[in-house]
Amino acid sequence: MISNGAAKYSNIGSQSGVENASPHRLIQMLIDGALERTHKARGYMSHGNITEKGENISSAMSIIGGLQASLNKDSGGDIAVKLDALYAYMIQKLMASNLENDVSGLDEVIKLLQEIKSGWDGIEKQVSQKQPIPA
Repeated sequence: MISNGAAKYSNIGSQSGVENASPHRLIQMLIDGALERTHKARGYMSHGNITEKGENISSAMSIIGGLQASLNKDSGGDIAVKLDALYAYMIQKLMASNLENDVSGLDEVIKLLQEIKSGWDGIEKQVSQKQPIPA
């Protein structure tokens, strides 16, 4: 499932080695891509550029959908279930923000993505130092 998300990210202009990235790095790239698109959509929304706003929101929704599709609820347990619900919420929030030109909705999604990114980046440090990941 990660390959679907990676393909979507690759299609939106990534030239940074998707093919050779570890699964952990792919998730980081997807989160970064969703953040980038949401930030861009916010800027376009603020300037009244409806077309670019919509394209970037749509792209962010696709990336988040790829993240959601990559979850393994069988082995991921409660965390995977909660992330699934959070990703669904973010997609809903992006849709509503697009329809209502609601910058605050985009800000909320940005904040949530940044929190996920922070946690995911922390895991990378533990993995690279070969420390056990807390349950």
